[in-house]
Amino acid sequence: MNSAYHHRVAVLGELGTATSSQLLGTPPSILIPLGSTEQHGPHLPLDTDTRIATAVARGAGTSLHARLGQEWLVAPAIAYGASGEHQSFSGTISIGTDALTMLLVEYGRSAASWVQRLVFVNGHGGNVSALHTAAAQLRAEGRDASWCPCIAVGGDAHAGHTETSVLLHISPGDVRTDRWLAGNRSPLPELLPSMRRGGVEAVSPVGVLGDPTTATAAEGKRIFSEMVDDCVRRVGRWSPDPGGMLT
Repeated sequence: MNSAYHHRVAVLGELGTATSSQLLGTPPSILIPLGSTEQHGPHLPLDTDTRIATAVARGAGTSLHARLGQEWLVAPAIAYGASGEHQSFSGTISIGTDALTMLLVEYGRSAASWVQRLVFVNGHGGNVSALHTAAAQLRAEGRDASWCPCIAVGGDAHAGHTETSVLLHISPGDVRTDRWLAGNRSPLPELLPSMRRGGVEAVSPVGVLGDPTTATAAEGKRIFSEMVDDCVRRVGRWSPDPGGMLT
């Protein structure tokens, strides 16, 4: 890699602040945070998934450069996803799986005309079906597009200990600890049949799957580091499965 490109990407970091002329020469690779705008209980902001995906993408971009010498730019986040299971709660804006799939395919087609590789960094489980379909199609068309999840081993499902801890680490001023309430703590597989019929509200009137009251910033720092390290490992290995997810 030439030194001019190395300096350019190290200085830029964020795609949104770059100019077109700064991107001339060796094509960059990009990390695209993909989140949602949906309820996260009475204590977390609607953009929780997007915040987490963005922070993980930025952390991964920095680590990929420091650890592996790879240069990645972080693109502006896609802040809407497939969130129909939360539609009964105010504030949720869902574009659905079909529209999200089309958005990701068209995004990838456009970006692939000037980037080497692109990775969607996903912060919302409801987006997975669209990601599988879109990434598989983009790869079948010869575009080097993949995706990776923001996951923590043993984490709870929604707005509970895991997400609340991460937000206490990355956005502590926006966590309303005076309003947090424990939700349904049953394993997600047990809840899915009822959720498919009536959404999250059918199993948790407060919109929480898990217990946020046990969350701490220290635990959030640990979980966040785990998410970043997992993303770095997946990108560094670059072994997409048939649905385009980096393994």
